[in-house]
Amino acid sequence: MVENKESANSMTTTKDVSLLELKQKLEEFAVARGWEQYHSPRNLLLALVGEVGELSEIFQWKGEVERGLPNWSEEEKEHLQDELSDVLLYLIQLAHVCGLDLAHAALSKIIKNGHKYPLPNHL
Repeated sequence: MVENKESANSMTTTKDVSLLELKQKLEEFAVARGWEQYHSPRNLLLALVGEVGELSEIFQWKGEVERGLPNWSEEEKEHLQDELSDVLLYLIQLAHVCGLDLAHAALSKIIKNGHKYPLPNHL
């Protein structure tokens, strides 16, 4: 979604980037290109599903993969990074056009999961 490597590098910093910052960058990117008119929930969901498909293709024939991807080339890791980023960016946009606070929703879901899956009593 970022136009080129130079654009990506100019946004890269050593600090953590928030979902809010990503949402703002995505909105600026879309508005500058006149794309916001196409960013309906349905269209963004379909684009997200397409990106998840591309992500799945990376793993499709690899079988089980070790944590940290020690046997992957740098090119394979970069491809994975790009597809994961596409999924994240579409997810952020989808939440935004639906009027949802994705960061708050994610934290809330972790709490709900804690209630649903409590710690074992022996700990």
